[in-house]
Amino acid sequence: MPERVFRGRYTAELDEQGAVVFLIGMRFNHWWRADKWWRVVTAMPRMLRHLESRDAGLLGWKMWFGRTILLVQYWRSLDELHTFATDSSAPHAAAWRDFNRRIGGDGTVGIWHETYRIGPGSAESVYDNMPAFGLAAATRHVPVGRGRETAKARLAHGTESERA
Repeated sequence: MPERVFRGRYTAELDEQGAVVFLIGMRFNHWWRADKWWRVVTAMPRMLRHLESRDAGLLGWKMWFGRTILLVQYWRSLDELHTFATDSSAPHAAAWRDFNRRIGGDGTVGIWHETYRIGPGSAESVYDNMPAFGLAAATRHVPVGRGRETAKARLAHGTESERA
């Protein structure tokens, strides 16, 4: 079933607590070494299923595949992301141990992540004729409307001076 496309311009609206954007991925440095990368590739779906089965703070995610796999996650808070990452009973701990034991520094697979804490006035987005996507799908998907026509206006919308 195709995703509903929202005609017109939309943006994401963050509440006071904001959100966390977590980018994580892996790179096939030696694509022919499936014996090394297969377990890394299959670890992430297990983690996502685990997170979706409970209220752990994950708001939404989207994954893209290529030589470098990119997974964008949106979290309610940095504390909840850290709790999951350090929980020895969660799938992340086993995957991390397995990566260090099987691959470590041998160079066959690269892994990376970036974490960004965002709040009102520190992030802006626009989605033209798109399904609810990205930050807007994870938070609130709202029409651009009056006072939010430009990127500058959308950034200013959440600032203290704008709310005062």
